[in-house]
Amino acid sequence: MPTFPRLVRSLFTVGLLSVLAGTAIAQPTGKAAKGRSRYTFAQKDAVSPYVKNVTKNTDEDQEVDGSFTRVGYRSYTDMLTEVEALRKLKDWADTTYQRRVAAIPPGGTLLVTIHRQGPKNAELSNLTLTVTAKDGKEVFAQTLEHGAGRFFGRDLYQAQRAIPFPKMDAQELNVSIRDAKLYQTFDYILTLPATVAQ
Repeated sequence: MPTFPRLVRSLFTVGLLSVLAGTAIAQPTGKAAKGRSRYTFAQKDAVSPYVKNVTKNTDEDQEVDGSFTRVGYRSYTDMLTEVEALRKLKDWADTTYQRRVAAIPPGGTLLVTIHRQGPKNAELSNLTLTVTAKDGKEVFAQTLEHGAGRFFGRDLYQAQRAIPFPKMDAQELNVSIRDAKLYQTFDYILTLPATVAQ
């Protein structure tokens, strides 16, 4: 009978080691394991005046590990101004103009742009976008739909998605984009401008 406890102990040890090995294999490595470094103070985005970057997300990072993610915001007023200018340039008929104005989302648009290494990594469905108010209440959440990237240069691929944003009062919101494949989260601060009566 002394062999039975030894057998149980051996099986327990093998089981425990296999669980630990599986856990170690599933953990992210490299920059993903460390997480992205953060700015001490949020930095204004070079492209969108409404967005501030919280996590460091620069072109230098893109060169190292191919994980560049940018969020832009276009307000209703900005898009209406663009449509007005295009109307003057292109001499649109009234129906074309009205159709373009009706297509503008009342809360503006978030524009998500990613650069990733390799065509399979530039998959938008890996991203989950979450917007929270300053009090921590979730305002908007969406997992992006499937969309493959286009060749951007060297081994980088770019993918973009415009997301209609709900109409809200002027306020500061926290925007977080989680990449399920890279195990990384990109954080931003979005300052919504005052909306114009439509």
